[in-house]
Amino acid sequence: MPFAIALLVLLIEFTPAHVGYTVPLLVATPALAAVTMGPKGTLAAVGAAVGVSLATATYNQAWGSQQVYTNFLALFLVSAASFMTSSAARTRRENELNQVRRIATATQEVLLRPVPDRLGPVRASSMYLAAETGAQIGGDLYDVVQTRYGVRMIVGDVRGKGLPAVRAAAVLGAFREVVHYEDDLAEVINHCGEALRRDAVVAVAGVVGGDDALLEGFVTALVAQIPDSPHFETINRGHPLPLLLSNGTVRPLMPTVPLPPFGLEEFISGPPALTDSYPSAGGL
Repeated sequence: MPFAIALLVLLIEFTPAHVGYTVPLLVATPALAAVTMGPKGTLAAVGAAVGVSLATATYNQAWGSQQVYTNFLALFLVSAASFMTSSAARTRRENELNQVRRIATATQEVLLRPVPDRLGPVRASSMYLAAETGAQIGGDLYDVVQTRYGVRMIVGDVRGKGLPAVRAAAVLGAFREVVHYEDDLAEVINHCGEALRRDAVVAVAGVVGGDDALLEGFVTALVAQIPDSPHFETINRGHPLPLLLSNGTVRPLMPTVPLPPFGLEEFISGPPALTDSYPSAGGL
């Protein structure tokens, strides 16, 4: 808009459409630029306004008139005020954004704690990359825990993105609590499903106007256990298949009975959770 006004004034002043002194319209360009274009955009608008003012004053041979100098004085005052306002607004927005980023980073570190390089006989590694550029909080979840039953781990993903996807905290919290006292891996994953169900009940009760991300949420998850034995166990709830690296070959681990994600338990027709066992040679 500021540059459109400058172009309009230029066209009127340099064409037969010139029937009045339109240069005072240029005074508004810095103020308009300060609203949306930031300090650099404001300076560019000021430069355009000054350039058009100089060109029109020369073309119309108006130098020496009080109107021209009054216009330049008004343009200078509005430009200075607009630049200071734009700079202050940009500083305030940057401070708010930095604060939001710090909060998001702290929240993400609580949800997804760093995975230890080694837990007993198990070497582990993890990397989190958000799908959206600059995002800190997403719907992915993972953890690896050393327990008396062996090393237990979970990897999952929440339907949706943004704040509704932070419901991964319900599954992670249940997993971190129950892995230390439930010896049956099936019970571990059942507790995770119950935690998500309770969270969904609370979320639905607080929804105003209906939020599909909350009302239709589900979580895919894979839970694995690596005990001190030649086999490890997994339970897959609708998550992409894990890959087993053994003797230079990679193969997907198909579950005996496919199970739906958490939140879609109504589609389970058989046992609520089945544990699959595989030889532990290789890497998961």
